[in-house]
Amino acid sequence: MRILILGAGAIGGYYGLQLAQAGADVTFLVRPKRAEVLARDGLVVHSRGEVLQRKVTTVLAEEVRAPYDLVFLTCKAFDLDSAMDAIAPAVGAGTAVLPILNGMAHFEALDARFGAERVLGGVCYIATSLAADGSIRHTSPGDMILFGDREGRDSPRAEALAQAFAGTKVNATATKEIVQALWEKWSMIAAAAGLTSLMRATVGEIMATSTGLATAESIMAETRSIAGALGHAPRQPAVDQVRRQLTDPASRWAASMMRDIEQNVPKLEVDHIIGDLIRRGAEAGVAAPLLGAANAQLQIYNTRHSAG
Repeated sequence: MRILILGAGAIGGYYGLQLAQAGADVTFLVRPKRAEVLARDGLVVHSRGEVLQRKVTTVLAEEVRAPYDLVFLTCKAFDLDSAMDAIAPAVGAGTAVLPILNGMAHFEALDARFGAERVLGGVCYIATSLAADGSIRHTSPGDMILFGDREGRDSPRAEALAQAFAGTKVNATATKEIVQALWEKWSMIAAAAGLTSLMRATVGEIMATSTGLATAESIMAETRSIAGALGHAPRQPAVDQVRRQLTDPASRWAASMMRDIEQNVPKLEVDHIIGDLIRRGAEAGVAAPLLGAANAQLQIYNTRHSAG
């Protein structure tokens, strides 16, 4: 299976290197400067106390030729249009596109561009970041990635990808329940981003306040209510996991959106992760006042940065 990964950043670079280390045919679609770094240093990942380093195959946008068997798409939601343009030459009649983005709004654009039958669903649970020197830091104890056909059908491409991951340390699963998994991840990340960004604090700092626990419980309840009203109530293991993550008094964790705020990044994925969930909830008659407050604050952040 020929795999094209858009970019060699924190997520795409991590999973791509794992696959390449296991012998998969992986190519990274990168910009010229990133290509120069990778040609000089290889792709470097710090993970689980190990330093993984490997020379990898790269391609520039003007060099992409169809067809690849699978295109692995990791980008910010607001970069989706340019990402689709970049991968379009790689998508042939038998290509599957695997987006690893939070939320659900990206599927409408991807389906319209490439056809819903080619677009898989994908979810990952991992903490990675791209360091200033171009290396990738994997900071979570483990990682998990799920993928599959959104109609619950057998997917040869998903099964082939699972087989490719079988030779790695990645917990990778092809599943026919990917839509439910997408909703559970969305519910989790919206609650986590809403809570820690609204409070501008880590989970432990929030739990140390007199009303922090009640606030966390309320915002989790809002995301569960919206998902449930739309037919995808999170299953109990997912509910329990999110509660543990967002109510741990010893936790120094905060959502990546909160970390982006601390690093003063110019734009946040607020509309894709929180705004779209609020809109869908409103259409189903579900109010979400805490999510709404977080959404307003984060929109103000984006507006101020866009205004300079």
